[in-house]
Amino acid sequence: MDFLQNLALGFSVALTVQNVLFCFLGTLLGTFLGALPGVGAITGVALLVPLTFGMDPATAIIMLCGIYYGGQYGGSTSAILLNIPGDAPAVLTTLDGYPMAMKGMGGPALAIAAIGSFIAGTLGVVALSVVAEPLVELALRFGPPEYFALILASLISLSGIFGESLLKGMLMVLFGVLISTVGMDPVSGTERLTFGSVNMMNGFSFIAVALGIFVIPEIAQNLSRPQAGEVYKVSVGRIMPSWVEMLKCKFTVLRATVIGFLVGALPGAGTTLAAMLAYTVEKKVSANSREFGQGAIEGVCAPESANNAAASGAFVPLLALGIPGSAVTAILMGAFMMFGLRPGPLLIKTNPDLVWGLICSMFVGNILLLILNLPLIKFWVKIVQIPYEILAGMIILCSTTACYASNGNVFDLYIMLGFGILGWIVTTLGYSVAPILLGLILGPLLEYNLRGALVLSQGDPSIFFTRPISLVFIIYTAVALLVPMFRTKRKKRLGQSDGAAADQKTTTVHTIK
Repeated sequence: MDFLQNLALGFSVALTVQNVLFCFLGTLLGTFLGALPGVGAITGVALLVPLTFGMDPATAIIMLCGIYYGGQYGGSTSAILLNIPGDAPAVLTTLDGYPMAMKGMGGPALAIAAIGSFIAGTLGVVALSVVAEPLVELALRFGPPEYFALILASLISLSGIFGESLLKGMLMVLFGVLISTVGMDPVSGTERLTFGSVNMMNGFSFIAVALGIFVIPEIAQNLSRPQAGEVYKVSVGRIMPSWVEMLKCKFTVLRATVIGFLVGALPGAGTTLAAMLAYTVEKKVSANSREFGQGAIEGVCAPESANNAAASGAFVPLLALGIPGSAVTAILMGAFMMFGLRPGPLLIKTNPDLVWGLICSMFVGNILLLILNLPLIKFWVKIVQIPYEILAGMIILCSTTACYASNGNVFDLYIMLGFGILGWIVTTLGYSVAPILLGLILGPLLEYNLRGALVLSQGDPSIFFTRPISLVFIIYTAVALLVPMFRTKRKKRLGQSDGAAADQKTTTVHTIK
């Protein structure tokens, strides 16, 4: 009964004229930005967060979430038509989407991506609405020790997911946590790492850092591509897939939805891993496995369905536990905090209208996205033909305007530029910038709960090992640290043994000669 009451409350918020309008605007902008090669949902959400100042919190969050899952839809457009993924999960879509486009089946590929995304996204929201309340009841039992251990485990997990290695990810997370300490100490009120600057007393602006590390490196990388100024010519052919083609994907959608939601709900796993697993599983179980990579329609449906289900699953740790599971949800968490709201179990109890309004708006958003994607396929084709040099100028203009408007402080522009250069350097060196933002957002929560736990125990650190839930998270953290180390050592040993065997074989051949 409570579940139905929560849904009724949510739809009463989501279906107001204002919220439907901004949900439509968010999904439209998200699809547009996702369709642009090299832009994607992360850049879109980071770019639009400052524009929500002064808006009603529920309306603003609904619009930003619309941009997020709209970007998941839009990322398939350039992947299928140009073989240029709009975001990371769309890399899997290129494997079969582009070969379909080359055969004159770009329209059916885009349509099946939209239909699969709609079904998976809707089922994912149903699952989110079912599991949210039980998880909240569990999370309400958490105290400072449990939250500290949970945040620590999440940061270590995210370090291993992003970037080429656990060490590189951890370095970026530690840097993010370090810069989160800049400003006023929340307990004593003393200045930390401000170097006497008044502008640094409030710490680094979340908006400036997000725009700097995501937007500027992305633009620099895309402009360096040889085809950056090229105008593409594409043809989609017929729009709708045949009934035979759709029936091929009936079980594909269901498998990808389950995989996508479960993977998306894991902190740090994200939509890319979900798309990868769904594609791999589908290739193994499909009767047409030999067609994969050559234009199999199931190869388009699986990753697109999985990444949209994962987008819904990513809200499970964010809303129930207050832990962002991906780079985009980290930005969304920053948006919540910008409005004075802290995601987690208490938010659902104190602001049920906002949380359930957000969940129910996802149902509305998925319907709007289906309406936007199917009839407007030929319009999105025109969008991907815009030269990136023009788009880059527009994005830079919007970024600097949004950054300045967030606080009305020119110093934020310097922060954005500085972190933009830093982001470009570390990206070039093979590091991921997403852990920096996660460390910046979760750093204060980590410190707050560490201090709270030590106050409870009167300075005794054994409190983290004597409480069952925190002990589980500590053990998980240790495993997450040790397993990659053992794997690395094992690979080195195997490499050395293979090299020794090769040398021995060469010596034997020479001896025979």
